[in-house]
Amino acid sequence: MNALAQAGVGLDAGGLLGLRHLSRRMPALPLTVNALPGGMVNRRRGRGLEAADIRAFVPGDDVRLIDRNVTARTGNLHVRNVHDERDQTALLMADFRPSMLWGTRRALRSVAAAEALALIGWRVVAAGGRVALLAFGAGEPVIVPPRGRDRGMVAVIGGMVRAHGEALAGASHEPPLSGALLLARRMMPRGAAVWLASALDGDADMDEESLRGLNHRCPLTVLRVRDAFEVDAPGGAYPFRLADGSGRIVRLPGGHLDNDAVARLHDWGIAALSFDAADAPEEMVARLGGLHV
Repeated sequence: MNALAQAGVGLDAGGLLGLRHLSRRMPALPLTVNALPGGMVNRRRGRGLEAADIRAFVPGDDVRLIDRNVTARTGNLHVRNVHDERDQTALLMADFRPSMLWGTRRALRSVAAAEALALIGWRVVAAGGRVALLAFGAGEPVIVPPRGRDRGMVAVIGGMVRAHGEALAGASHEPPLSGALLLARRMMPRGAAVWLASALDGDADMDEESLRGLNHRCPLTVLRVRDAFEVDAPGGAYPFRLADGSGRIVRLPGGHLDNDAVARLHDWGIAALSFDAADAPEEMVARLGGLHV
């Protein structure tokens, strides 16, 4: 059997689809209530009648929404962002960079990240909202534009499976997280919810300006994926083999190696929680159920 197809290593579309039923144990995510008059939330579908804002074109955008005037003035493609303000839109950001593609227990950190995002996505569509995907790794990002209902989640899951497969077979280059955060700001309308599943390894990922900038435009929730080994690693010398076939020895002092990334995010006004990649989806539901969207 191909090692990349083993449970917990490869991303299984059937497993992510099956999380729909498990996600029902989570509290329903409320639809966004805006300043429109009336005390009831209307779930009417539609493209919308007004342009919410204008942003740079990204792959997956509807070419019919290209704004000719701004495109001509700037020389770069721009689109009009029109949407029904009574819809809740959530962007699921899946970190599939090389640093996420490892784990010592149940699953790779990248697989656990995809499972957590799938649970969130199923609850969003159950509440009448729409889901979009930005899966990023060493290569080109995979983008799925916002869609509602089950077909929206099927498209998102298909995008995650494809992006994860490409990441497992891809290069070892580690792009900065700030690039993906900037792309998310360009993709989504103001006020859309953004869910980022990442390990936030090192100070480079804790870019305060990029994280707070995205949170200012779109409410950001960070799901920090950790592995038990990195949180409390036994001391010693550990051999690693790299993608190019070369090897290296990493010496760890042992003890608690985690940092206070979640606490720092809270200080910046960003919602965040941490969970272990070894947690089964049932355990993730219990953790995620404490979040209010």
